Amino acid sequence: MSHNRVLITTSWLSEGDHVHRVLTEAGCDVVFGRPTDLERQGRSLEDSVGDIDAIIAGVEPCGARVLHAAPRLKVVARTGVGYDNVDVATANTLGVAVCVTPSVNRRSVAEFTLAALLNLVRGIPQASALLQEGDWAQVSGRELYGKTLGVVGFGEIGRSVAVLGQALGMTVLACDPYSDGALVEQAGASLVELPELLARSDAITLHVGLTDDTRHLIDADAIGRMKHTAVLVNAARGGVVDEKALVEALRAGRIAAAAVDTFEHEPLPPDSALRGVTNLLLTPHIAGATVEGRARSATSAARSVVAALAGKTPRAVVNGDAIAHRARLMAVSRRPAERGVCDPTS
Repeated sequence: MSHNRVLITTSWLSEGDHVHRVLTEAGCDVVFGRPTDLERQGRSLEDSVGDIDAIIAGVEPCGARVLHAAPRLKVVARTGVGYDNVDVATANTLGVAVCVTPSVNRRSVAEFTLAALLNLVRGIPQASALLQEGDWAQVSGRELYGKTLGVVGFGEIGRSVAVLGQALGMTVLACDPYSDGALVEQAGASLVELPELLARSDAITLHVGLTDDTRHLIDADAIGRMKHTAVLVNAARGGVVDEKALVEALRAGRIAAAAVDTFEHEPLPPDSALRGVTNLLLTPHIAGATVEGRARSATSAARSVVAALAGKTPRAVVNGDAIAHRARLMAVSRRPAERGVCDPTS
């Protein structure tokens, strides 16, 4: 009997690690297809999925061409909470479940957000760069204590950031059209509309997914509502911020500083206008990249794959209709209803 084949494209997973063991113990064959490795081999992801039953993916694009090239594919499991890199509409059509791993990296992202805020208000990157060049310039920063923190997106990550801000003596404002006002109040924050949050906050952090409603949520108009002393941290999705508008505002001093961990185009192009802006802290999408967070995320993704291949509903499926659609496709094709995890026709 042939085994199910699982393709792992996430760059930080490797043969012999815990995820590899979880999958092999479930009877799956595991293959690795990191984008850099495929590029060296002159291959693409599309070329590598013809006999694949499941994909564990990081931020690598998993578009319509990849999905159509994988006739056996049943599930794409993201090692993260966002899924804008997966063509969910096509997955629905093909009956492919798309899973995410919520909650697992909320602490990692929240701590990163706080670290970014502290770096921005104290001017730590600039002070370090000056000292490296031999300039003993004692940069004067500001405290977070007593300031107002605006949290855009009050899910688990946003609430975790709020807790950290409150621990530093900050007043917290929250903006989230989907959040329960009672939950916000219970967290010690005040629920306000976005324009009010932007105008009142000394520090603004973003924790929303990328949708049609949130694309360029922070544009020139939104930035224009902020205090000129405000700092902004985006550890959500690159498209949430209009990068051109942000660069113009930072260079003109319309806001004090910003930290950006996610970008509209990743990896960040060498000629990106974001490079070389002195009051802009750039990091390569590492907010959730801790040893602990990655371990939880990858394990959760692997368990979702095992569940899906066993014919069960995985945790945190973003397109539940795809599972029902696959069942209908299976009925039409008259395939057996009962299979083991290792059967590639399951």
